[in-house]
Amino acid sequence: MGGGGLQRRIGLRAAAALVVGGTVGVGIFLTPAGMARSLASPALLFLVWAFMGTAALCGALSFGELAARYPQAGGSYVYLREAYGPAVAFLYGWKCLLVMDPGLTAALATGLGAYAQATLPALYPKAVALAAILTIAFFNVLGVRLAGAIGHGLAVAKIALLVGLVVWGFASGVGDSAHFLPFFERRPGAAPLVPALAGALVLAFFSFGGWWEAAKLSGEVRDPRRALPRALVLGVGAVTLLYVSVSAVFLYLVPIESAGSDETFAAQAGIALFGPSGGRALSALVIVFVTSTLFAFMTFAPRLYYAMALDGAAPRFAGRIDPRTGTPVLAIALQAALAAALVVLGSFETIVAYFVFVTVAFLALTVAGLYRLPRPEPGAYRVPGWPYTPLVFLAMLLVTLLLLAAGNPSQTLLGVAVVAAGAPVYRLFVASRQARSRDVPLEEA
Repeated sequence: MGGGGLQRRIGLRAAAALVVGGTVGVGIFLTPAGMARSLASPALLFLVWAFMGTAALCGALSFGELAARYPQAGGSYVYLREAYGPAVAFLYGWKCLLVMDPGLTAALATGLGAYAQATLPALYPKAVALAAILTIAFFNVLGVRLAGAIGHGLAVAKIALLVGLVVWGFASGVGDSAHFLPFFERRPGAAPLVPALAGALVLAFFSFGGWWEAAKLSGEVRDPRRALPRALVLGVGAVTLLYVSVSAVFLYLVPIESAGSDETFAAQAGIALFGPSGGRALSALVIVFVTSTLFAFMTFAPRLYYAMALDGAAPRFAGRIDPRTGTPVLAIALQAALAAALVVLGSFETIVAYFVFVTVAFLALTVAGLYRLPRPEPGAYRVPGWPYTPLVFLAMLLVTLLLLAAGNPSQTLLGVAVVAAGAPVYRLFVASRQARSRDVPLEEA
């Protein structure tokens, strides 16, 4: 492995900031509208955020134990391999490498391009998207210390902008506290409660999505057995507070009854704060948010391909480390190339939608793996509240899976089928290579 492997250069603050950076995206401006519209009650809106934050915290505590036990690059791939064996881990990696990771990267980059054009109409969205992918890949190639510092800076900027937005929103006096009344009672004409809660929970879940990706950096975090559990918990806690605060200021600025589409609701809040140019001002803010999320995701994802390559489950070049920068340069280039191709082709949104169900299913399998693995030795980090804490997160994931399957069974079945197609690939091409890779060091291959 050229260069001696990944280097531990990321501290606790940078890791926690990357958790926030990889989680809080454009959804913080769009999700509150859909939730407020369906729930039709401020109390229910805050209750759903609190529930999802609690469930995510339980998940973060669970991932903290897995990260502390296996402090190496790859995140869920490594945890699935240890709990269920290399075949299940390969299916997860197969899905991420070929579909989900480049698809999400392309989606984020294209979204960045769209918001950049909304701010400066002369810009061409696809050109912005491609430039963003190549620029972020370049900075990641230069070293994880620089990438961590940039990711940290973007996340801090994101948090500062949100805190400033909330403080300014309440201090400006342009809103009305009467918008919170009645606080508990649902508004007339509200949708039936159970479907409304189900839809709001799904929206809230996807707004929290992504914090677990930070575990892929385990091989580059200093003192990972202590820092990673703390970073995950701090990051998820900060995300919860931010979502509750932004939802509160939006309701203060715009009454629930006026919540139209997600974009309209955000634009109304922007106009209330920034005047007629509010939409463009919010687009400028969103650029920072999407850039931070894209940067964090492009920092996390290549570490999975690196881990797969070490196991013989991905092309061996993805496991090579640049001796000067200590980064998996070719793994980073692989993600950037696949994502750029999808941007050019413009065929990623449908692809990503097909694999949401299996992504959530693998997340559930990862946490459920705690019940298959032996308990940590005394003195090691353990999930507080064991064995109930992981169950809270798993229950939330199960509800999400049922809702996703019921909402679009054809997408669910196709996604499962494509992942299952990786099983014969593993048996025919990967299993024997993994056996050889255990005997041949990477630098000799």
